[in-house]
Amino acid sequence: MTGTLLNVGTVLAGGAFGTVVGGRVPAGLRQTLMQAVGLTTLAIGARAALGADNPLVLLGSVVLGGAIGELLRIERGLDRLSALAARATASGRAGPSSALEADPTRREVGAFEPSAMSGGSPGEASGGRKITQGFVTASLIFCVGPMTILGSFEDGLTGAYQTLAVKSALDGFTAALLASSLGWGVLLAAVTVLVYQGSLTLGAGLLRDHLTTEMISAMTSVGGLLILGLGLNILNIARIRVGNMLPSLAVAPVLAGLSR
Repeated sequence: MTGTLLNVGTVLAGGAFGTVVGGRVPAGLRQTLMQAVGLTTLAIGARAALGADNPLVLLGSVVLGGAIGELLRIERGLDRLSALAARATASGRAGPSSALEADPTRREVGAFEPSAMSGGSPGEASGGRKITQGFVTASLIFCVGPMTILGSFEDGLTGAYQTLAVKSALDGFTAALLASSLGWGVLLAAVTVLVYQGSLTLGAGLLRDHLTTEMISAMTSVGGLLILGLGLNILNIARIRVGNMLPSLAVAPVLAGLSR
């Protein structure tokens, strides 16, 4: 749970900072910080992927898992949730340059449009509605995306929380940007992160007793490859549908067991 607790802390810290300071983060600093996070994500993913015991298991897992994800259209579902958060953010006057841009792995291009959901100008929203809006929007942003699942599984299976540490940095930065527009309701999303992400981590920990060392190693290397894809997305080098490759995490231990 170390990674999840760290994530909760950064959401609270970032949200508090954004509430107090407001939207005065320079665009240049924002871009540099995102590039630093993207490069770190690439390094973490490459390190894990290069540690694969059997490259054929790695290849087979990603190919089969990607095919399953495409059939299930997982990425499209994640994009719809991200678009919902984007509309809620826009109706709260966060605008296209706000928080969802901080994480290209969790946003849909073109999702920021004038909100048709608010039924009037954003300024007409009551204080209570704005708090709810901040909570719901931040909860969606922080919990939707491949990095949440990858990081939680990695933490639960191996105890390594580097992926969640990177996600924590992203979420802290995003929380500050969101809170500058939507207020302190963003801080309440820390509870959602704790419950949802913590449940995934604990669930993966329970599975650990039923997996061999080879299976865990295969899942780790596959996860590393997907994290590498996330890094490329964050840096806008490519648009890789990592969400559709998430089933690879389930395919990997099966192929590892069959290859013994």
